[in-house]
Amino acid sequence: MKNRVVMSAAVLGPTMLMTWLAAGPAAGQVASEVSRTGSADPATVRTPWGQPNLQGIWDLHTITRLERSDEFAGREFLTPEEASALEQRARLETTDEARQEDVDQDLGQAYNDFWWDRATTVVPTLRTSLIVDPPDGKVPPLTPDAQARAAVEQDHRPLRATGGFQGGRGADSWFDRSLWERCITQGLPRISSRAYNANLKIVQTPDHIALLHEQIHEVRIIPLDGTPHLTPGIRQYMGDSRGHWEGETLVVATTNFGEQTNFRGSTSGLRMVERFTRIDADTLQYRVTFDDPTTWTRPWTVEIPWKAAEGPIFEYACHEGNHGMTGTLSGGRAEDEHR
Repeated sequence: MKNRVVMSAAVLGPTMLMTWLAAGPAAGQVASEVSRTGSADPATVRTPWGQPNLQGIWDLHTITRLERSDEFAGREFLTPEEASALEQRARLETTDEARQEDVDQDLGQAYNDFWWDRATTVVPTLRTSLIVDPPDGKVPPLTPDAQARAAVEQDHRPLRATGGFQGGRGADSWFDRSLWERCITQGLPRISSRAYNANLKIVQTPDHIALLHEQIHEVRIIPLDGTPHLTPGIRQYMGDSRGHWEGETLVVATTNFGEQTNFRGSTSGLRMVERFTRIDADTLQYRVTFDDPTTWTRPWTVEIPWKAAEGPIFEYACHEGNHGMTGTLSGGRAEDEHR
């Protein structure tokens, strides 16, 4: 089954790549015209074939947290003064000098400032959380089944990973590490980032849209032509996405996640519905709803404005020159010898 999925992706790749390259100049031309006019009317942000134009490189950076902190409990929005104070604190925390004051933190992160591209701003809407529903800005409670799964996972995580997106800290095998750490996939969703590789490139044709995620350099190719989802027997790391237009908004439903799907405890039954709306020349509104009745007591929704970025997006060369896995496993063997 896995080979079947990989082969399908390999067959689609060259065709979609040619379409992508062919669409590139038109995408750039439209984006330039939008930037030049500065129009805030989404009806004017159009592709040559008349669809709302979502193309470009979008910046997912923000220091706004997914869940509302207790500090802002009961409040949907920050004041401008509070937002400014949070941003000032974030800027100070990004300096090498600030990190060197905490030696353990500096060694634990293993990067100097050159490698980081940290977020330093809150979302322009000044929301206190990216979660807009439920109104309390929190992920809904887990179901009893999900709580039981979480307890089992917690018992095993110190030694072994699930092999999924969220790995443990063991070193008996590379299977003890997460798929992300092994440079295979980061999975979905990709809502925002506080650290680095927080860019997304969108290219569209009349019947497909392609989303290139900077992290792991993964591409989602989403049909817009009404083709049905894959059969339930075919499961994929990033699920199976299908899109359609509702007025000015692109709606993408993703199902068919694999057994290793684990977004905050979710299962392969996760259904993710994304909404992309170009609201002005420099902003793409992203809204996503998560629904997994085996995990959460109710669906929940995140909303974040993505800002236009100049780019380009460089290759995310995860494996090349990365000695982390070798060091982790050889360190584990050295530790075994001293037990």
